[in-house]
Formats: sequence, structure tokens, C-alpha cells
Amino acid sequence: MKHEPVMYNDAVGHAPPLRELQLAAGAVFAAPCGREFPVSYGDPRAEHRAVRAAVGVVDRSRWGVLELTGADRVSFLNGMLSNDVKRLAPGQGAAAAFLDARGRVQALLTVLAQVDRHLVLLPGGTAAKTHDALEGFHFAERVEIRDASEEHATFLLAGPATATLVERLAARALPELPWEHAEVTVAGRPARLVRGGGETGEAEAWLLAGREDGAALWQAIVAADARPVGLTALDVLRVEAGTPWFGHDADDSTLLPEIPCESLVSSTKGCYIGQEVVVRIRDRGHVNRRLTGLTLDGTTVPPPGATVGADGRDVGQVTSAVRSYALERPIALAFVRREHATPGTAVAVTVDGAALTARVTALPFVTRP
Repeated sequence: MKHEPVMYNDAVGHAPPLRELQLAAGAVFAAPCGREFPVSYGDPRAEHRAVRAAVGVVDRSRWGVLELTGADRVSFLNGMLSNDVKRLAPGQGAAAAFLDARGRVQALLTVLAQVDRHLVLLPGGTAAKTHDALEGFHFAERVEIRDASEEHATFLLAGPATATLVERLAARALPELPWEHAEVTVAGRPARLVRGGGETGEAEAWLLAGREDGAALWQAIVAADARPVGLTALDVLRVEAGTPWFGHDADDSTLLPEIPCESLVSSTKGCYIGQEVVVRIRDRGHVNRRLTGLTLDGTTVPPPGATVGADGRDVGQVTSAVRSYALERPIALAFVRREHATPGTAVAVTVDGAALTARVTALPFVTRP
């Protein structure tokens, strides 16, 4: 597993939008590879608590947005992605994966179907590469693929009070099913309201608007009592929920069936890139390793790449680890060989030469009561 700094909340360009508003809210910024984003608003634990108990807002304007138009866009996307794009009516959406011919993950993304176009949402650090890869398969099809990332402001709302806040902001109910979406008006600006897929383990909504309207939406969302949430708290939330992030827990060496992928794959659609490998693994019944949870003893949070061992040999590798605010102990996502991946199995994680005791844990770590 490689660990290049491809952030799930990666930036498009070098200066994030809304920076002054974020600073006023107490944002603390980091800039790996020159890409700046808020890692916290001063108190990650309180930000985490807001999402678990009420509602928080994450500025995801650094996310990528690809726009596909043209008469053949549906059939084109359906042949590229692991989920069934043809079944999506306008106003519906689906999570999916873009694979190579070996069944290895090139991108994790979401498709939103509209009357005259389809939008593809994906981490900003993978948008340009995915755009170019799709163009590489574009021959005579009547489809235009455009990287519209810099035209959008995107916000994630998460927490049990999300639906109430959405009704207050948009004067309509949150769509019922994951990735369903509708046009709304927020703070007098047009926006697209999308039901989230549960990345944090909580009710979620996305709001997409024009980049020029981002500041107005942010102000309206915060004024409606959503607490700003940075990447540190979001990382804890998603690990607690068992959600893999591309660039951390999956990359172009990862076979799709090695990660939780039930919501990403249609078993009834026609051919797509990498399907043969996915079906072969499904019919064979297993992969050699899979992404699972680890609950660690002690207080040390292992770094990505830390070795997982059992029975005197290496059996896996940590991909992400945090100190869980909900469980008050270190937890991790890790690839573990299947013979050691049964929940309850004792393993050891090596950090600086020391072996930390841990147990394989079923995902998610935290569920709603």
C-alpha cells in the first residue's frame, strides 16, 4: 500500500475558498504539498461531538466535480463504472468505483443524474487524473467530459440534526435515499441538495452551489447552528464509521473486493472495466486480504504503514488510525490476510519496534443507538 499525500479533502488549486470566513471561525490550516485546508476549528473533540449529537459542516469545496453531457453519457459512464448508471433517473445518484482492467481501484466517486447532464463527485486530488483516464476511453461516443471542479462550492452537513437544519435552510425535506438530490434555494442562492451516503455514520446532506455563492451558503449554514468541522474530526468520524478514503485505505494497488464495496457494485448490470476480475473473485468466494478494523490497547496511535503481525509473521498493514473520541482508545483500519481477519482475532501492531496488542474488530466501530 502506497501512502502518497493524496488527501480525501484535497484542494483544487492552492488557496481554498472561504478562507477568511474559516479563519474567523477559528480555523487552523495545514498545507501538505502546498494545498491548504482547515484541519480543525480549534477543538476537534468538540467538532466530533457536534456531529455525533447535533450537526456539523465541512467545507468540501476542494472536492472534484466532473460534468458529463451529450446523448451517450449514460451508456459511456455505465461502461466505465462498477455501479448501474443506466437505472438512475434524474434526481437519483449512486456511489461507484472506477477500476482498471485488473479490477484495481482508480477512483471512488459518486454519480448524480440530472435531466441534461451527469455530475461525478470525487476527491479533488483524483479529479484531473480521472478526467484524463475517462477521456482515454472516449472515442466516437457523443459525450463531453469537463472538469468543473473550480466552479463549485461544496459542503457536507452531518449529524442527527441534519434533516432539521436542511428544512430550515432549504424549505424542503432531505431526500429519502442516499445520493438522491434536488434543486433548492439557500440564502437566496441556487444550490443542489444531496442526501449523503453515511461516510460519518450519521445522517448527511451535501450542498453544491456555484463557487461565487459559497461564502453566502457557508454563512447561512453556520448561522443555522451547524458547527464548522475540520479534517481531524472528520477523519475520526469516518474511521469510527469504517469508511475507507481513497489515497489512504485504497489506491491503485487495491482490488475493489478488498474494501467494503456492497454499495459500489451492481451484480446485474452489463460489462464495465474490471468486471471480470470482480466477478471471478465473487464466485471464488474470497480475496487474500481485506480491509478490517483493529481495536488497540494502550494509548499509541500507529502510523499508516505499521505492520500487523500474528503467529510470528506479518499478516497485514495499517492504512489509517486515530484516537476514537467515542471509544476513548486507538482504532485503525488495516489490510489483514483473510485467515487472520475474523473479528476477535488477536494481532500485534509494530510501532518503533514495540508490539502493540490489538484485536480485529468488525466495522463499523461506532453505530447509532
